[in-house]
Parts: sequence; structure tokens; C-alpha cells
Amino acid sequence: MITEAFPGQDSDFARRARENQSRLNADLKRSYDFIVCGAGSSGSVVARRLAENSNAEVLLIEAGGGDEAESVIDPALWPTNLGSERDWGFQAEPNPHLGGRELSMSMGKGLGGGSSINVMVWARGHKSDWDHFAAEAGDAGWGYESVLDIYRRIENWQGASDARFRGTDGPVWVQPAHDPHPLAHALLDAAREQGIPTFGSPNGAMMEGPGGGAITDMLVRDGRRQSLYRAYVHPVSDRPNLTIVTGAHVRRILFDRRRATGVEIEKDGRIFSIGARSEVILSTGAINTPKLLMLSGIGERAELERLSIPVVQNLAGVGRNMQDHVSFGCMWELSRPMAPRNSGSEATLYWKSRADLDAPDLLFCQVEFPVPSERTAALGVPDHGWTMFAGLAQPESRGRVRLRDADPAKPMVIDANMLSDPADIEAARACVKLCRDLGNGEAFKPFVKGEVMPRDRDDAGLDAFIRDSAVTYWHQCGTAKMGQDDMSVVDTSLSVHGIERLRIADGSIMPRVTTGNTQAPCAIIGEQAAARIRADHGL
Repeated sequence: MITEAFPGQDSDFARRARENQSRLNADLKRSYDFIVCGAGSSGSVVARRLAENSNAEVLLIEAGGGDEAESVIDPALWPTNLGSERDWGFQAEPNPHLGGRELSMSMGKGLGGGSSINVMVWARGHKSDWDHFAAEAGDAGWGYESVLDIYRRIENWQGASDARFRGTDGPVWVQPAHDPHPLAHALLDAAREQGIPTFGSPNGAMMEGPGGGAITDMLVRDGRRQSLYRAYVHPVSDRPNLTIVTGAHVRRILFDRRRATGVEIEKDGRIFSIGARSEVILSTGAINTPKLLMLSGIGERAELERLSIPVVQNLAGVGRNMQDHVSFGCMWELSRPMAPRNSGSEATLYWKSRADLDAPDLLFCQVEFPVPSERTAALGVPDHGWTMFAGLAQPESRGRVRLRDADPAKPMVIDANMLSDPADIEAARACVKLCRDLGNGEAFKPFVKGEVMPRDRDDAGLDAFIRDSAVTYWHQCGTAKMGQDDMSVVDTSLSVHGIERLRIADGSIMPRVTTGNTQAPCAIIGEQAAARIRADHGL
């Protein structure tokens, strides 16, 4: 629940909101109209849009705690959240395609979810992503032009006026990175040296064609993080029809046959049930959403029967189709100390691994400090360095998550399966080559002493570097995908196939990972879910 005022927020409002949530938490009801599980980038949107109707009683359940920590508020401190109590701390299984390495897979835990611990990048995805979503769903409402209209509606854009692509009246404060680091400008100069065009923003014409480079758009206001929870939920947290419960783990969904009727939760050592008169909405992310579905009897029949879980609905796609952006950290030593600015990453670039592609399949960002993997760190990391954090924007590899057993407290088995598809190795080689061309270009020479890694290598050495340096962008998605085929889990309205009154609104519904950071697309998923729920229930 709300505990403290947030920097820059009205203190009287913060007091009212805190007192309101204290009252509501002290007297939890046996049922609500809507239960939203997860207060992250999508769940925050859904809860806000439903609570805008004063006749709808909304319960927002979050497993983590509040968002008042300085590590959340200060953009520069975002790395300190990784591995903390604000991180689910997921761990992938050993990956033979990465030389047996086990990658940590961070995911936000607390009000705001990933939007409270991430790098604050606002990246809308490429036109081709949304048109692919529309084709998979069989619904033009998921297409690029429809989604662009939603983006215009929800943004409070603080950059140069652009009526075609930007909006200024929405709840989401978006601005270009303030006073970017010289290394950010150097990346754009280096891109132009390679014949890659640059743009005034990464969220406009740049993402309708082959790609390009731009200064990053960020959810930062007056030097402080503006999470999607702060954008959507906090401003309405004084409403009597919105109850925000933190520190509560959803254990399973409750059903009457194939109709969702509520959830079982655990809070403060006590397990109890709360009913949903209208709908349950899962917004718990690409690991926990399939976990909840399977624990509740929705998933592949053989997997559920293996664990003696009664089958409510046989959906083979639950937990499959897992995707993530894999990245490779190429590194240079700086010729002199240069303190990071903002989040430490202020320029982004999207480009193609092959000339024949119509859309970018590679993602690059400059990071103003070293970012090695646990293996490449052993090669030696400079005291003062910068990293080209670059990887695959459209990986072909697919992973899977599944239950370890039927105990909700046990962690999932996460087989990320990165670089299992040979096409991803080819794209990774092109990615690292372009990293080196950019970082060793004229634009960076005033700032660097020399290349640290990977340096010149033969083909086998390059492949070894790719395996050893690979890390996640923390963009896990796709494990409950939207679509019409046998492996889809939700339909175009994000309702679970064959189940009444149960929807999913988070990155797990993506048929494929979007080109770029997933925070902004998750906001769109929340808006789409809320609009369809409101229409169905006449809100």
C-alpha cells in the first residue's frame, strides 16, 4: 500500500492516499469486481483504467513492496536493484548453447514492477512488430496505426513538437535524455560514419523503416524516475474504489468449472481467498503468469498430470514460446575518467544484420561503464570504460518455462534456450562486428584508450566470445502468447482460450518480442486489455 510521499508529489495528496489505502487494507472485502494480479507495467495501466469508473471496485495485488526507495527514485542507481528484494531473482537452467552457463533473469518485484527498476527507456517497438501482432490476433486493432494512436493518447511528450508521432496530454511523462553524455553523441556520430541514419527521436519515423540511431527517450522527470505505477496508479490511489495490497503472493486462480471466480493469496503468513465478481486479470510477467496458469490447472495436459494438478483447460502453449533479447558486451577503455549521466545509457541504435531485411534485427545502446558477463569479467575489466551493449532484437531461438512441482513456493524451471537457433549465431556475429566498427570509429577516438574486448579473433574465437559474453536484456516475454493457433493462450481480447472471466495483460502475451525495450509495449498491452474489459462490462 502507499506509505510515503514521493519526491515532487503534493504532500497533502500523499497523506490522503496513504490514509485511504490504510483504511482499505485494514478492511479487505470478500470480493471485488476486478482483481488485477501484479502492479507492473501492464497491471498498473489496467488497474487505473478500471478504477476510473467509480462503480467498479478494483483490487490490485502486488507481491513486492513499495516504490519509495532511493534506488528506485534515482535513475543512476537502477543497477543496485538487481539482486535486491525488488528483483524476483529468477535463474535460468544451464544452457549448452552458452557453454553451460546459467543466466540470472531479473524481473521487477514491487509497485511498478520492471518500470521501477529498469533503465527507464521508452521504446515503442517497430511498425512490423505491431502489424505482426495484428496478423497473429486476426484483429487490425493491434496493428501499427491503431497502436500509434494509443501512444499519442497516453504520452505527455516533452521533446520537439511532432503531431504525427507524439501526444502531450497523457499520463506518461516522456522526455529525451537530458544533457546526454559525450559518448552518447559519439555513438550517433559513429553510426553516421557507418552509413546508418540518425533521427531526432527513436519513437517516430526511425521505427517505420530499416532503423537508425537517436538519443534515448526516457521516463524521467526532474531527474527522478517516473514509473508506470507512478504515471497511472499513484494519481488515483486516494479513490475509495481502488485497493492496493502489497506483500501478497497470488498462489492460484479459483474456478467454478471453467469460469474464474477469484484468487487464493498468501499474505503475512496467512492463506485466504478473495472473489472476483467480474474478472481476474493476470499481469504477473512472463515467468509468473504461466506459473499461475499451470498451478491453477491451465496448461499442457501431460505436464499438469505429471504433477497431479487437476486439468481445467488443456492449453499446450502455456510456458512455451519464451523469448528474450540476448546481448553481448563489447568494451573499450576510456582515456580518462568520465562520470555516467542520467541512467548511464542515453543513445540507442537499431540496425540490420543483413541488407535484405526490411526491419532491424539488432539492438545497440552505449553504456557509460563496463558491463561484463561473469566469464568475460575474468578477461580483465578497465577501471574506466564504456560498453556497447548490443544484441538480437528479433531472436529466432525459443525457450520454455515449466513447473518444478505443484508447490507455489518453488521456483520455475526456466529453459531460456538462447542461441539455440543457428540463425541467431549468424546475427550475433554481425552484431559484434558492427559493435567493433562503431566503437573503433573516428567518433570515439577522442574518448578511448583502446578496445578491451573482443578485439581481433578468428571465427572460433568470435563464437567463443559470443557464448561467454551473452547476457539477457531482461525482456522475457511470449510464454502465454496471443493468437489463433494451437499454441496460443489468449485471444485478441486477451481472454484465456476456453476460460471465462480470465485475462492476461503483460509481456507474456506477445507473439514475438518487440524490437527494443518492452516497457512501452507493455503499457499498450495494458491499455488494450482495459479497453476491451470496459467494453465487455459497459464501464
